[in-house]
Amino acid sequence: MEQALESRTKYAPVGSAASWPAIIAGAFVAASVSLLLLALGSALGFAAISPWSGHGVTATTFAITTAVWLIVMQWVSSAFGGYITGRLRTRWVGTHTHEVFFRDTAHGLVMWAVATVLVAATLATSLSSAIGGGVHAISSVASAAEQGAPRTGATPADTYGVDKLFRGAGHAGGGQASGDPRAEVAHIVANAWSTGAVPDADRGYLAEMVAVQTGLSPTDAQKRVDEFLAGVTDAQNKVKADADAARKAAAQAAIYTALSMLVGAFIASVSAALGGRLRDEHL
Repeated sequence: MEQALESRTKYAPVGSAASWPAIIAGAFVAASVSLLLLALGSALGFAAISPWSGHGVTATTFAITTAVWLIVMQWVSSAFGGYITGRLRTRWVGTHTHEVFFRDTAHGLVMWAVATVLVAATLATSLSSAIGGGVHAISSVASAAEQGAPRTGATPADTYGVDKLFRGAGHAGGGQASGDPRAEVAHIVANAWSTGAVPDADRGYLAEMVAVQTGLSPTDAQKRVDEFLAGVTDAQNKVKADADAARKAAAQAAIYTALSMLVGAFIASVSAALGGRLRDEHL
């Protein structure tokens, strides 16, 4: 009994069993390979999202090739990082083979976790810089535009209500329509977008405005207004459909990303175990 305790004490490792230098080195290798493959995938069109149909991967049709590329990225980067971690870790003398296997797989998993945090931090920093630049540009344009426009702070419903308040009695020849009617038409369209409907009174008013401005008959003016409002409704429905499709595509992207991360964690553990076993065989 005493000999067994003495033997365990003799071969017991001192300090932590984790080889952090090997883990950090493997994590940097995995992160670098991930960024390299991400840039390559963007250049080939696998990881680039385009707002135009037929160009790269659209937000509404998240291509299966992008999901495959995410898995390939995790597979290759985790394999490189895990193998480096396994080959560089210190040798555990007097440790059972099962314990060595567990430690190697744990090293690979920890390496994958550190690499994932590094890549996420890098992408988050880049995305934050891009968004900040875009917001600054938009703010500059908005400030320049506001220099020539009054700061009323009115919403589409407010401007629509003011226009409606000063409409001419019984016809569109007075009030706002006496000048350029495009601004008031824009307010009516904006109100239709926000409420999802165009009242009959607005349809009739638009038809009167068109008849006054163009000289068309009331029937032709009403027909032109109906065609115009039908186009506005179609555009609104398309925007809603695209937004819903983008939401579904984002959900699919999240699923594919989670799947690729699981694959990466598994590959990192296996590669670290393989690299550790080869190291013990050669030393």
